[in-house]
Amino acid sequence: MPGTERERVSELEPGLVRVRAANASPLTADGTNTYLLGHDELCVIDPGPEDPSHLARVLDVIGRRPVRAIAVTHAHLDHSGLSRALAARTGAPVLAFGDARAGQRPAPDGLASGPGVDQTFRPDGLLRDGEILEGAGWRIVARHTPGHMGNHLSFDDGRHLFSGDHAMGFATSVVSPPEGHMGDYLDSLERLIRIGPRVLLPGHGDSVADGLARLGELLAHRLRREAQILDVLASGPASPAEIAERLYTGLAPDLRPAARRNVLAHLIALVDRNRVTSDDSVSEMATFRRV
Repeated sequence: MPGTERERVSELEPGLVRVRAANASPLTADGTNTYLLGHDELCVIDPGPEDPSHLARVLDVIGRRPVRAIAVTHAHLDHSGLSRALAARTGAPVLAFGDARAGQRPAPDGLASGPGVDQTFRPDGLLRDGEILEGAGWRIVARHTPGHMGNHLSFDDGRHLFSGDHAMGFATSVVSPPEGHMGDYLDSLERLIRIGPRVLLPGHGDSVADGLARLGELLAHRLRREAQILDVLASGPASPAEIAERLYTGLAPDLRPAARRNVLAHLIALVDRNRVTSDDSVSEMATFRRV
């Protein structure tokens, strides 16, 4: 196998293989991680983007083994896009919390959908919070972790947490309204902290051995960012775009849209708690002020 192919397929431990898609970007690190769990009977977690080369690579690792389920953390194209093609080739059902709108809070009027949403995603079956998937030699619990998206699930096998885009080691997560909600994101982080130590197996980047510490770091980061936003507004009204320019100094241009969406998500959560108000339609260009 050529070196690049070898790097994309990694046996993390017996019965657990990571296949990394070739969709590297500032938001996806080296690409989307697809996980194959099991020995003789498999569960595929996050099939990845709709890419024939990634499909061929995943099928090569599967070989002749049956696939019991294709579990999708959330309906972003880089995670769910390959689900139908993989289901057609393996006969396995696609399982998720729901379509792209499932679990989503009511959105402010006029707020456009965020980028990368798989609007056509329709799972074959629904997984509810606490529901168990199991096969020969493996067992995972679906944990509903809304925030990055309303339909986001993490999968817990008791030692590992397949955390999708909810918690990663290389970067913080983008929370982009209306599909994402910062209040839900914070609540989900706190819930995962309560379940105890896990190795994080995120949707992008490498494994995080001390997952509990990383979850705590992400929660503290978001609470600091919220405090910073309130400090900016203490000096007068501002838009999400203006706040992002002040807080995300030196940020690469291709990451600025994500920064503005994160600020907007924080502001919407603060509006929900009556800490902030806006007289305009809610958008990146709206003006917000402290209550």
